[in-house]
Amino acid sequence: MENQANLNIYKASRTIKRSENTLYNALRSIYEDSIFVGEISLLWPELPLLANLRCGLWYSQKFHSTCYFKSTDGHTNNWSFNTSRLNLHVALLAGQKGGCMIVDSTRKGKRFPDSMSKTIPIWTCVLNRAIWNYRMRFGLTGTPKENESNDSTDCGNTINEDSYSWDCSLHLPLWVSNTERTLIEERLDGWTKDLEVSGADIASIALSLKKPLRPLWISQKTVIWLNEVPDCDSWDFTPVMLVSTSSPSSNFQQRTTSEFSWRYIAGAGDDEESWARGLSPNLFWKHAYDLISSGPDMCNKKVADIVEKDRVYRAQRGENAPQISIKPSKSSASSGHFPAQEQLDLELLCKNIDEKFYDSNSISWLGETNLAVGATQLAKDASGVDCVLSCDLETNSLCFKEPEAHLNLSIVSSKFDRSSLLRNLPSAVNFAKNNLSKGKRLLVCCSSGEDISVCVCLAILMSLFDDRGHFDEGRFLNETRITKLELRRRLVFICQFAVNARPSRGNVKQVFNYLCGGNVATTS
Repeated sequence: MENQANLNIYKASRTIKRSENTLYNALRSIYEDSIFVGEISLLWPELPLLANLRCGLWYSQKFHSTCYFKSTDGHTNNWSFNTSRLNLHVALLAGQKGGCMIVDSTRKGKRFPDSMSKTIPIWTCVLNRAIWNYRMRFGLTGTPKENESNDSTDCGNTINEDSYSWDCSLHLPLWVSNTERTLIEERLDGWTKDLEVSGADIASIALSLKKPLRPLWISQKTVIWLNEVPDCDSWDFTPVMLVSTSSPSSNFQQRTTSEFSWRYIAGAGDDEESWARGLSPNLFWKHAYDLISSGPDMCNKKVADIVEKDRVYRAQRGENAPQISIKPSKSSASSGHFPAQEQLDLELLCKNIDEKFYDSNSISWLGETNLAVGATQLAKDASGVDCVLSCDLETNSLCFKEPEAHLNLSIVSSKFDRSSLLRNLPSAVNFAKNNLSKGKRLLVCCSSGEDISVCVCLAILMSLFDDRGHFDEGRFLNETRITKLELRRRLVFICQFAVNARPSRGNVKQVFNYLCGGNVATTS
């Protein structure tokens, strides 16, 4: 009886939570939190606003770019500096603009997600140390500063220190314990070495950053005197402002307007597959006023109409437009899109500082390799492309004079099939070898241009190019023992040009297994 009672209480609590976590409550909460983001961005309008994917992307319609810092890399006893998520384009942008703002949120009743409490502070410290080491090798800096006191930096404070020194210390917020700080500091040297041997272009970041990176934390409880907002140039560091949108008082708060009553949800943008019903941040902001003013009763119908009209519009243009299906169970829903997993967001060189880093409307040529990566919808209009390798489920009709100039492989994410990519890589590499050996320029594409196509390009680069990026038809691979370090170096190379790349761990693992198996495609 006791177990039955506990089960009933659990079911009741889950039912209450589902009833509160409605689509309208989520969208209205996002809209209210976005007002706070807008107010903070106006205090430092010169700093670019970045969304930490994927949750952060919901909270503004005016993001300059995106980044991907995972909270799991900051979880206690699981701290990590992951070279698959270097986010070096963030450091480059901060150096060019004098700082940046990163927006994220959390559902857990905390002021800040672990991505902001620990992952990004670790990232800034490791980068500062790598830049310091680079400058030391070339005699470009003075004395480093380390072991400063634990600090949760207030945006109103300015510290007057030697402008020629370079801060290599770890800056964490006050709520991180000294024990945890010590354990993280013990790992910093190893993480710095990992970065230095990854093949990342630290030189470009070192030349861009005039002052070391340093995180600042801003939430809805932060007090900022509007008549004393400091100028970023007055600080002796490059600020990385971490803006947490959530109100930490409670996960659910009843709120009432003149028209509707609704419940505020902290971190409502998180886990969008469970509530968004196919709505994307971009679609939401195109129709934000209509959705918010529609009220709780009409919101679901409004969203369904918007999503379907967008799907039809994209289908008419020949773009990837899957039918959105809503699960009728337990008032939760699926977006119908493959969930993005781990992002690899790296530096982009030679970009004008006034251009957006995140550009989903163009393909990315990978240096001088004659390889490009991008979304399938861009393949028809891509210039300079001689042949296309498509990794979509649906067959795409592309017009080429030669039939062998186009290959369609139905590859799905590792989330749905753990060996789909592995099974298709021999055909993909063989197709690339046949065309690249003739000097043709090859575009590898998938529905997003961010995951499967990136991993196929990685397999092609590892299989058919040497460590200097020269096409050798597989000789380097046959003579070399492939290591994960070499794989990471090639990923870094790819993402110097494709900064929106987000290869999932499962797909990268399949590439590594393929290479270790010696399955180099050969032609007759």
